[in-house]
Amino acid sequence: MTGTATRYLYLARHGEALPDESGLTPAGRQQATLLGRRLRDIPLTAVHHGPLPRAAQTARLIHDQLKDLPLLTSEVAGDYVPYVPQKDELPPEASDFYLRFLADTTDEEREQGAVLARQALDLFTGPVDGEEDRHELVVTHNFLVAWLVRDALHAPKWRWLGLNHANAALTVIRYAPGRAASVLVANDMRHLPTELRWTGFPPEQHI
Repeated sequence: MTGTATRYLYLARHGEALPDESGLTPAGRQQATLLGRRLRDIPLTAVHHGPLPRAAQTARLIHDQLKDLPLLTSEVAGDYVPYVPQKDELPPEASDFYLRFLADTTDEEREQGAVLARQALDLFTGPVDGEEDRHELVVTHNFLVAWLVRDALHAPKWRWLGLNHANAALTVIRYAPGRAASVLVANDMRHLPTELRWTGFPPEQHI
């Protein structure tokens, strides 16, 4: 159903995680707090987050900086592979690399990921019913941010691959009635000091 108001979807990858992914590093906690401060003036209606500790802890720290609003756990905002392409869908020069990257994904993970990816599009994208614009934050993982950006750009399903986001970076997508989705901000780290930027990327990709 086509809505009559604009949705602004704020997407954030979790803060830097401990090696065992049981929570956040001190840097990750600081990243989350600073992102929360950046979002203080946004009229958010909800904070959604995945169930894994690194996303849940990030969301709580962000939420601590905001006015009272729902903090909602969702499997749809979790960490999963949203789509596994066939070789002939991929650019020939990149197909072997991407297929090796996905080789350990089990059949169950592929099936579950595809279901959750469709649910994410249903739950988080498109204009909204009603007269008021809606602003929502989803604290999640790199794969889902990439999947939603790919969809907003009407790119092929495989193109979530290769779209990478730093820890606590902010991406914003606008879904206005009667218009194509717009990626307003992508992988934005302005709220982080230099020493907290680009975590989650290999050193050679820091810019």
